[in-house]
Amino acid sequence: MKAVENAMTADFLRSAYGGESMAHMRYLIWGELADKEGFPNIGRLFRAIAYAEQAHADNHFKVLGQQKGDFSVTSGGNFGVGDTVANLQGGIDGELHEIEQMYPVYLETARFQKEKGAERAFHYALEAEKIHAKLFKEAQDYAKEGKDMPLDTVYVCPVCGYTEVGGPVDVCPVCGAKHTVFKAFEK
Repeated sequence: MKAVENAMTADFLRSAYGGESMAHMRYLIWGELADKEGFPNIGRLFRAIAYAEQAHADNHFKVLGQQKGDFSVTSGGNFGVGDTVANLQGGIDGELHEIEQMYPVYLETARFQKEKGAERAFHYALEAEKIHAKLFKEAQDYAKEGKDMPLDTVYVCPVCGYTEVGGPVDVCPVCGAKHTVFKAFEK
């Protein structure tokens, strides 16, 4: 893969890497809390989506290629721990920010600057985040009623972060990876 050449796209990749890395850790923490509050399926959902966020961070990092050095990285981050309903709202808000503001701008910039690797990484993340926001909203609706979300096995594509509940798809609709590489988060 050719390393990114344009400074603006490189800045966006570093920012996205920072945001996805923080989301990964935040979701792991919130998943533990959901478990403690009696929502083991919501906890598992947080862990599955944390894995998807790690895939996004990995993609952004790899596209930066051989760029080395210390950089100040500005990225949005939702801080704090609340109850599971509040933490799910934090997840929803973060995902919607990425869907509605961050990734559309990053993606168009990468296209304009003809940075194919960055374009692919941003596209993968954008498509997966749409699913994550929907899943967090469904989980929150249950948590607001004091109920755990009924949840089958959650499958996550390690290439792009696409997330599927129930049975795995034969081929990832976002990146084309075969279902055999998907990671399963089972009860």
